[in-house]
Amino acid sequence: MGNTAQAIASMVDILPENDQQLAYELVKKLLLAWDPDFTKVTPEEAAQLEEAERNFNKGETVSMNEINWD
Repeated sequence: MGNTAQAIASMVDILPENDQQLAYELVKKLLLAWDPDFTKVTPEEAAQLEEAERNFNKGETVSMNEINWD
């Protein structure tokens, strides 16, 4: 979590419970306006996707048999 997100979370945590819910609904509304179908990625997610693609292109993959699916 970035510094700004941590600061926002700390501020919201100070609010009374009913105002925390209001803040939550506001953030939710802002996120939906910014990315209504949840297809945008954060810079951190973009970096992770790029790294995964580089690893894949180098043949660095994990066999499905190596994954614990439970």
